[in-house]
Amino acid sequence: MIAMWDEMFSKQNSKISKALKHSKGLTAFEQMHQELDKVWENVYRVLKTGGFACINIGDATRTLNELFSLYSNHSRILQYLIKLGFNALPDILWRKQTNAPNKFMGSGMLPAGAYVTLEHEYILILRKGYKREFIKAADKTNRHESALFWEERNIFFSDVWMDIKGTTQILKNKEDRAKSAAFPFELAYRLINMYSVKGDTVFDPFLGTGTTTAAAMASARNSIGYEIDNSLKDTIFKIKDDIVDFSNEYIRGRLNRHIDFVSQRIQSKKTLKHINNYYGFPVITMQEKKLIFNDLIKAKTLSDNIMEVSYSQNPQNDFCKEWSTQFQYSAKIAPK
Repeated sequence: MIAMWDEMFSKQNSKISKALKHSKGLTAFEQMHQELDKVWENVYRVLKTGGFACINIGDATRTLNELFSLYSNHSRILQYLIKLGFNALPDILWRKQTNAPNKFMGSGMLPAGAYVTLEHEYILILRKGYKREFIKAADKTNRHESALFWEERNIFFSDVWMDIKGTTQILKNKEDRAKSAAFPFELAYRLINMYSVKGDTVFDPFLGTGTTTAAAMASARNSIGYEIDNSLKDTIFKIKDDIVDFSNEYIRGRLNRHIDFVSQRIQSKKTLKHINNYYGFPVITMQEKKLIFNDLIKAKTLSDNIMEVSYSQNPQNDFCKEWSTQFQYSAKIAPK
């Protein structure tokens, strides 16, 4: 129910443009979602048991025939996903901050005709079936190597994300990002690292400018994306030109933030009980001991619709140090 999508939806179903023309907002809203329902049916079909669906969706406001209304996209989608058989899990509110000086809509300071400005979107999180199991030894090892830092987990698994500002993008072309309503790289990157392990395949049915593909590449995951706007193809495939440097810098950002966290914790005389096997720096939990990041080595185009990335299997040398000397931490830290 945002004007930029009217043409696209009307191509799927001509009744939508007629409903909008006659200011039948609820009719158009339902018809649009019936088109999206077809996508959710196929998402459910291809998703493995134990796999997750994460849907970033904002509600919409629109004035039709001088009537201003909210159209609750997130609740309509959630209801249909549950009907399909998905198991709904706690969702995340992502606050999309705006710098607009006049945030309110309507009569402003005069009651009672002003409207709250929407500054958040929903990330619906659903699982197909029961919890995923990791039975084989190799799968368990891979899971541990895909772990998050303890301090990252506390931020990522909060139900409100206030820290993503919408600025981090691998694609520098603002025009392409605007017409695809691209979300920040960090949003896709977090979700991929929260709900998958290295080597998994991430599927995006609304690929847009390829943010999900970029985040999957940076996370050592495979990905498949579908996009009906052919004009975005060149933009998507430009990802390979910058993804290696971008991802490796991003990984070092995660490592540096952990080092800062450790330093602050030691200064506060708080305990760190474990040592990471690869880097040798302190971590909070045993689950972080096998955590390792894979630098990207090379990205290339294999064929008309396929890109390939190669990865290092070794930890970043500049983070493999004698951290006990650098931090001068006490014997409270358990030995390796």
